[in-house]
Amino acid sequence: MSRPDRAENSNPAARKGSFLQTIQAVGWSFFGVRRSADYAQDVAKLNPVHVIIAGIVGAAIFVATLVLLVRWVVGSGVAN
Repeated sequence: MSRPDRAENSNPAARKGSFLQTIQAVGWSFFGVRRSADYAQDVAKLNPVHVIIAGIVGAAIFVATLVLLVRWVVGSGVAN
């Protein structure tokens, strides 16, 4: 017989972590400031599909911000 807590985590897509919690976890991970206890809690609680989506969205926002910053600096003449 399997333990009840193992049965709950046997299907990672059925985990109960909210998308907001996922965004917070991915955001802190982008900065590299996650505690090991928080990481372990995230692994047990967060939906892997949400983590992938939040990571892709976060990376796209980061790249778009860098592109806009470079365009602004080059367009303002500061880079001359």
